[in-house]
Amino acid sequence: MQITPAESQIMEALWTKGPLSFEEVMDTVAGPQDWGKSTVKTLVNRLLHKKAIASERAGGRHAYRALVARADYVQSESQGLLDRLFEGRLEPLISHFAKYRDLTPAELKRLKRLVEDLENGK
Repeated sequence: MQITPAESQIMEALWTKGPLSFEEVMDTVAGPQDWGKSTVKTLVNRLLHKKAIASERAGGRHAYRALVARADYVQSESQGLLDRLFEGRLEPLISHFAKYRDLTPAELKRLKRLVEDLENGK
């Protein structure tokens, strides 16, 4: 399932704040994005159509909740990035970031620990 960057803003609100009414979705995403009601309604409807979210009646009004787990979305997006830019290989991605972004000593330490854990089967 493909979730656009704009749709991901709606998903992020639902992942972090749980089921939300349309008004609560508006309050969460419209201001920072400068989106109007029709834009948010379109994004919500797209996500409903994709079955990424569900609408349930609760307390006399509809509440939206995520059907796609954030971890599944992150995994799919990460793999898509690897596939599109690095032929599905992790090493060129890490090399790219190491070359074009200064890694802090703490980041280097965590990467080394990750490699050690992978080598040790953890």
